[in-house]
Amino acid sequence: MSDAAKRKDYPVSMRLPEADLAIIDRAARLRGRSRTDFVREAAMQAAEEVVLQTLPIRMSPEGFQAFMDVLSEPAQPVSAMVEALKRPAPWEISGSDER
Repeated sequence: MSDAAKRKDYPVSMRLPEADLAIIDRAARLRGRSRTDFVREAAMQAAEEVVLQTLPIRMSPEGFQAFMDVLSEPAQPVSAMVEALKRPAPWEISGSDER
């Protein structure tokens, strides 16, 4: 049996605008990857994310009850977030008031 008959890879062909291809090539070079490896990895990550978003979450009745108990508790302030929300936004600070 020839190598071609044993091969389990399947070609994928795309037509892309030059600008898209340029940014893909640039990103691939920055990662030290080939265009094919970069596009394959990006496509697999996107596909896995979609699949994981559609999977049901399974847990035991006890685990579900514990989860619901935590959700039912009153909200507690997170001190770091409270402090961050008290500070003015960067666009609200004038040049002389920067900290």
